[in-house]
Amino acid sequence: MFAEKKKNSNEFSKLPNHIGATTKIKGDISSEEDFRIDGYFEGNLTTTSKIVLGEKGQLHGNIKCANAEILGKVTGDLVVDNLLSIKSSASIDGTVSIGKLAIEPGAVFNATCTMKGASNQSHAEKKAK
Repeated sequence: MFAEKKKNSNEFSKLPNHIGATTKIKGDISSEEDFRIDGYFEGNLTTTSKIVLGEKGQLHGNIKCANAEILGKVTGDLVVDNLLSIKSSASIDGTVSIGKLAIEPGAVFNATCTMKGASNQSHAEKKAK
């Protein structure tokens, strides 16, 4: 008589993976989904999507992703194919390789940074040619 509604198993796959504020994880993670970290993560995190590190989140290790928004503390290497957005509450110590970079005033950015696609020639060298 009444059609029974079945939950679509894809409903949950639309939500980002989430490491909660009281959670501590050690190890490597590989995913094709978005990730949000509000707790503590130690290891390597690789995703073809976006990573958001919450304001109280801490990540000790390496990140490889398409996009990243950092509000917490990162110690390690970041490889971001597109946009790395560093908010005013963020602290980054390590090596960064990015496509584009946005840094809010107040952020701590102690990193060696390489922009993909950027030439190694200085402006003066280009002008001399």
